[in-house]
Amino acid sequence: MLNQIQGLHHVTSLASAAQENNDFFTKVLGLRRVKKTVNFDAPEVYHLYYGDETGSPGTVMTYFPFPRAARGRPGTGEVGTTAFSVPKGALDWWQDRLSTFDVKGLHRETRFGDSRLRFDGPDGDGFALVEVDGDARTPWTGGGVPEAVAIRGFHSTDMRLRDIGASTELLRFMGYETLETEGNITRLHVPGGNQANVIDLTEVSAGPAAQGAGSVHHVAFAVENRAKQLEVRKALMDTGYQVTPVIDRDYFWAIYFRSPGGVLFEVATNEPGFDRDEDTAHLGQALRLPSQHEHLRDVLVKQYLEPLDD
Repeated sequence: MLNQIQGLHHVTSLASAAQENNDFFTKVLGLRRVKKTVNFDAPEVYHLYYGDETGSPGTVMTYFPFPRAARGRPGTGEVGTTAFSVPKGALDWWQDRLSTFDVKGLHRETRFGDSRLRFDGPDGDGFALVEVDGDARTPWTGGGVPEAVAIRGFHSTDMRLRDIGASTELLRFMGYETLETEGNITRLHVPGGNQANVIDLTEVSAGPAAQGAGSVHHVAFAVENRAKQLEVRKALMDTGYQVTPVIDRDYFWAIYFRSPGGVLFEVATNEPGFDRDEDTAHLGQALRLPSQHEHLRDVLVKQYLEPLDD
């Protein structure tokens, strides 16, 4: 069993409109845009990152907003819900706020004793706010959300699978432990992780999901550094998984592999962080391009990347 995984690092999804996506996360949810860059493989498309003040691992939601992309089709083999942690007693405030912004899909529920508020993102993305007692992470308050109710970072992701057996075995190998089961949902966590250390596996009878706007593209797990990442890569390959070589993503190094349930997993390093090319005070303001795409800056700005209002 591995002991290098600390919990979630980031979650990356697809969207259909960059400005709408930016406004939802910064003006509605009150997160900070910590990086404005482009998709490494499709530089004509933004890659936008939202999180706490510095983009700490376990707080960062990222998006590829492909203009006018068709919506995804929900199903199995995907992350159905991404949940954020908020303080105890915050859900009434959030329900009022999200209603004011006409956010769709608002629904209160209880899972494993936790109070949750479900809601939809602009492309039908599945989200939840979960009340957590004692989450000591410092929230970003520059987006107008008071500290007493602000999002602390991720709580969990909920993966919808036809059969959770093989994915449960993989997560246990990655250092997760099963906490409990409630109906068709099994909860696992990393003991002593980074507070974004919960994964829910929901077993459902449905057809396979089709990715599109509103779909999660991949879920990334955090390791401290490149040495730990290489240990994880070797162990996964020794177990039979097909894992990519290490890829430099400028703000972290990444490896990828497909989980048995169909969800794309990434293992990302906490280093070097989002301040490697911008100081903390100005994170997310300027368009940062990967070095291999810098020569395309004029073309990208003039023809493809719409200006984004902060």
